[in-house]
Amino acid sequence: MPVKKKINAKDYEKALFELQLDLVKLQAWIKHQGLKVVVLFEGRDAAGKGGVIKRITQHLNPCLLYTSDAADD
Repeated sequence: MPVKKKINAKDYEKALFELQLDLVKLQAWIKHQGLKVVVLFEGRDAAGKGGVIKRITQHLNPCLLYTSDAADD
């Protein structure tokens, strides 16, 4: 379902930061619990997966994360 409502850049950045903060808290909880998480992004080339992954991992602890490009050729 396409998103029809647009938000201004300031509101977008604020919402993005709040969501990234939630991810940092989740990462800390996962580490504290001794858990592991796998997140899989699947889709066509140029579908925006790279940008989403960049935004998700932007504020996470890089020592606790591993990313891989497992593209089929």
